[in-house]
Amino acid sequence: MAYRPRRDRGTRAIRLGRGEKLIAVERFFVLAILVTILTVDVIGYFVPPGVDPFVAAIGVATTLSLALYLWSPLYATCALALVFALSFLTGSESQVLIAAAFAAGLIMRLGWNALIFSYAGLFLVATAIVVTADSEGPANISVGIFLIGAAVSGAVGYALRLAFARGRKLEIELAEKAEQERQAVLAERRWIAGELHDSIAHHLTVVSLHVQMLDDDKASESSQEAIRIAARKAMTDLRFVIDLADDGPRSSGMPAGDLAASITEAKEELESAGHSVRLGGDPADERIPRAAEIIFARIMRESATNALKYAGQGEIEILLDVTDESAALTISSPLSATPRRELSSSRTGIGRMAERVLGASGEFDAGEVDGRWVVAARLPIARQAVRASEEPAPAPPNPPRTR
Repeated sequence: MAYRPRRDRGTRAIRLGRGEKLIAVERFFVLAILVTILTVDVIGYFVPPGVDPFVAAIGVATTLSLALYLWSPLYATCALALVFALSFLTGSESQVLIAAAFAAGLIMRLGWNALIFSYAGLFLVATAIVVTADSEGPANISVGIFLIGAAVSGAVGYALRLAFARGRKLEIELAEKAEQERQAVLAERRWIAGELHDSIAHHLTVVSLHVQMLDDDKASESSQEAIRIAARKAMTDLRFVIDLADDGPRSSGMPAGDLAASITEAKEELESAGHSVRLGGDPADERIPRAAEIIFARIMRESATNALKYAGQGEIEILLDVTDESAALTISSPLSATPRRELSSSRTGIGRMAERVLGASGEFDAGEVDGRWVVAARLPIARQAVRASEEPAPAPPNPPRTR
């Protein structure tokens, strides 16, 4: 940045980095002034007659040195210092010093700390030299003209520098805010897609599976009931997602992430598809935190969806192990040699399950173990934190410090 405040040992200091380049309007304005000055210098070389060509050359060199500030303030300052030294040969040092006062604005606009302070010191020395060498006019008036000109020019340059630095900062802040809003929209879209995947996709899988069983006279009636139940649940979940996306009022029929209900629902759906299910553990255990219960409910639903698609013949195990330190859910299903390939898959379920568990500082694993597909999730239970919150905290010996 061209301007950045910095605190140093309890005092507020201003540190100037390299200034930004002039914008198009500034460059045009400066060039217009320099072209006007250069035109006057060239005309003055011919009119009136008898003008010292060396004086005119010094004038042209001074103008070109000022033009050099548009590209390199350091080289321009060196060139202006050289022209000032040569001006003593022609007696035109006052005119060069006036140009140097104008250049103070460009230095404040484009320069950095070292260059600005060096320029200020050299300008004061040059002013003293010119005033000392000029024995014709009052010294106080000459000093005042040079210093006031430099001060006004420098103030204008510094004000422009601050204005453009603040404008640049505002542009960056607006760009960051726009990016944050864009990321928020993308996050909301990902959330809606995830909710649809976790809820609607499961029920559609159940419907698709039982549609294939409608031709079987023995299973036709139960399949029709399963389709009817799945469709009703899909509509309920869809209203849930729409209400959350609209941030509207919540209805009492919306799903609440009940682990026991999710396990019971999964058991009924798997059994209606011809699988035997073995349950282990108590999903109503009060030691399971609410957050863990919601995560396990989503994992149970996704695992049931995958089992309906890919599980082979055999028993499906749903085991819940709860201790004072952690809660673990394991779903194990036999692998099928010929999975139902006609059932489509988004292939994002495992990633979403892992994201939920790892986001809660838990452990997640999914893969093949001895011919079975095993999904295992473990979440910590902060029992010690619960006990600490229930016990009165002792008074601290000293007032707590905040940071």
